[in-house]
Amino acid sequence: MDFPANVHGDHPEMSTSSPPQSMSGPEPKALRRSLRKLDAFLLVPVTVIYFLNFLDRSNIGNAKAAGLQADLKLSNTQYSIALTVTYVPYIVAELPLTLAIKKIGPNILLPALVVAWGLVTTFQGFVNSYSGLLAARFFLGATEGAILPSSITYLSTFYCRSDLGKRVAFFFSATSLAGAFSGLLAAALLNMEGLGGKRGWQWIFIIEGLFTIVWGTLSFFILPRDPQTTRYLSEEERAALLIAHDVDRQMEEEEQPLTVSAVLSALKAPQMWLIFVQFFCSGTTLYGLAYFAPTIVGGLGYKGTQVQLYSVPPYVCSAFVALTACWTSDYFRHRGLFVVAASLISVVGYAMYLGSTNTHVLYASLFLQVIGAYTVAPLQSTWMPNNLAPFYKRVTGITLGFIATNSGGILSTWLFPTTEAPRYHRGTSILLSLASVMAFFAMLNTLYLMRENRTKAARIAALGQQEGAMASGSVKTTKAPGTFIEGGDAWEEEDGDRNVHFKYIT
Repeated sequence: MDFPANVHGDHPEMSTSSPPQSMSGPEPKALRRSLRKLDAFLLVPVTVIYFLNFLDRSNIGNAKAAGLQADLKLSNTQYSIALTVTYVPYIVAELPLTLAIKKIGPNILLPALVVAWGLVTTFQGFVNSYSGLLAARFFLGATEGAILPSSITYLSTFYCRSDLGKRVAFFFSATSLAGAFSGLLAAALLNMEGLGGKRGWQWIFIIEGLFTIVWGTLSFFILPRDPQTTRYLSEEERAALLIAHDVDRQMEEEEQPLTVSAVLSALKAPQMWLIFVQFFCSGTTLYGLAYFAPTIVGGLGYKGTQVQLYSVPPYVCSAFVALTACWTSDYFRHRGLFVVAASLISVVGYAMYLGSTNTHVLYASLFLQVIGAYTVAPLQSTWMPNNLAPFYKRVTGITLGFIATNSGGILSTWLFPTTEAPRYHRGTSILLSLASVMAFFAMLNTLYLMRENRTKAARIAALGQQEGAMASGSVKTTKAPGTFIEGGDAWEEEDGDRNVHFKYIT
């Protein structure tokens, strides 16, 4: 894996928080070496964490297909409640734990959470009642809640904005691979049926939970705290990386203190709310497929191990499409139209499912549904941190986005009861509508950010004219440089993404 670096020092138009002055750009070869090392020793371990996270949260769908619901004598309502219970502590834990990431250190917080949820997943294999399943799902949500927003925050502190998309795509490919691998692994683990007096679905939880505990323990020794203390970077590589960050987004902003106003500043950003709605729609489609793809495949007439195996190919295809889309998105420094296109792919998939009774068409539609949902997710997860600064404003926006995602996850748990099999008309219709809403808000956000960039460009031009006139002595003012005067009102440069030199990524 060798992602090319965008060497920001060669592109003055990429200046963000402050205009480039005497500072030269990073040394290109050193920056490329630093990014290759980060990809190998940071991105891959964090991606494995999210792979295990998604695997352990969604493997209940495979367990259901393997007999969990029947063995625990769960009604459809009870099964949906068990899924919903996961999200309540999940949502509650997200913001406080993610805000604590700098205080605790991501190299401590992430591995600790991984070990904790691995233990819960393992014990989930020993439940024998509805109440036991509810307790396990509750603690699973509490321990997993901060994993996704913390991971995206963590990666965004190491990678520049135009280098982040392809890395987040690789990170999110874990969801596609988890969807594929869960089917393969479940098919294999079902062969342990009866071993130690346990059902095959119980071994799914136990074995996958043990994998997670081992990786969480190793992560304590692998993950660095921040770019300044990364052991495997040479001094030259570290300097190049820090200069690239300072050109992309002033490093002083990463030292923003945690205050109530810093957190609330995210609520005043229109782009945060426009993506917030998209995250809710995306979460509903994403988790709907994660939990119920095996159920949908079973409704097409496949049985037993076939259900697990036929769930795999759509996820493999989606990983390839997502990586390609995010790579291209980084190249063009644009997200919005890619989100629109991926959302429309989902719309076509849902429409095919609703409009046909042919088994082959229905299975083909699942490919489009999965490709659309799993391509949108990394694009949106990059778009949010791209356009929020400074640090705690960005962290809050990222976390609120994933709170919206998990709120959509709650809705998804009620969309596909087995009583509506095999057509699932109601659930599919809702997902089609939400994919359409997602495309609309993605376009709306794109237009808003384009307008903001045009406004900033006009302010920069006017500021240049004003300062030129001040330098020539033709205008006298007591205002300091960096102040824009328009119609008699003073406009002061703001910090973070509101700074006139911060260019939004559309």
